[in-house]
Amino acid sequence: MGTKRGTSLAAVALAVVLAATACGTKEDKAGASNAAAAGAAAPAQASASAPAASGKAGPAGELKTVQNETIGALLTDSAGFTLYRFDPDTAKPPKATCEGDCAKAWPPVPAGDVKAAQGQDPSLIGEVVRGDGSKQLTVGGWPAYRFAKDAAPGDTKGQGVGGTWFALAADGKKASKAPAGGGGTVPAGQPGLSVRKDPKLGDHIIDKNGMTVYRFKPDTAWPMVSKCTGDCLAKWPVVAPVDKADTKGITDRNYLVLDRPDGKKQQTVDCWPVYTFAGDKKPGDTNGQGVGGTWYAVSPEGKLITVK
Repeated sequence: MGTKRGTSLAAVALAVVLAATACGTKEDKAGASNAAAAGAAAPAQASASAPAASGKAGPAGELKTVQNETIGALLTDSAGFTLYRFDPDTAKPPKATCEGDCAKAWPPVPAGDVKAAQGQDPSLIGEVVRGDGSKQLTVGGWPAYRFAKDAAPGDTKGQGVGGTWFALAADGKKASKAPAGGGGTVPAGQPGLSVRKDPKLGDHIIDKNGMTVYRFKPDTAWPMVSKCTGDCLAKWPVVAPVDKADTKGITDRNYLVLDRPDGKKQQTVDCWPVYTFAGDKKPGDTNGQGVGGTWYAVSPEGKLITVK
């Protein structure tokens, strides 16, 4: 009897510890299962998928620059498959760190038989010798990869995975979308997510284009769920994953990526999904504030700013 009771108490204690370390507290809780899943996926996505098809492991051929409505101008191979870069790699000097199982999920693009995209500086095309002795394509010094889960030309399923994988731009930098609208200004080197002080709203989060970031009240952080789907997303686009190192002034507590049922990946701040508003036409606009009594700007801690 005593043994059974002791075992039960131990189980309860373990449950309490797990709950205490879950994503968020009080209104800002998110599931331990979500946090664990995101944490497991973060480092290199080594087991993200089976090895790529042989076609995806071949030479890149003539590169192409393609405009993606969400990511911006990105680089693809001759077949239209998106090329990616990995944050733990280095460009100066070039060094590839994705090896073993990681390289099965993210096949390195072989060097050789590669031609610069139209308008791309050919001097940016290079190569690096990998640990196994093979040569890998580099763009602006960054080793280039494909993603095994990109099943068709134009897929960008690797964008933001683990907060470390990003589509390549023609200059080797991370692909990024030009600022929307023409009336505002965005400082050079604007972080992916940062903080702006507004006379009415106070400190609130903005994206790399200077656009206000919002939260949707029906969403939940426990479990981590976005209730904005279908037509809602046309007005309230999700904020794509942003590398934690590319943020400034916002909390890094439970800074996770949500895998949505529609296949998109969405950044969360303290486990809360975040969005921008199509009705904001230039940096500094806050036209989404209070819309429908459900959409509000986000504080640097991830909380709703309900001031109107």
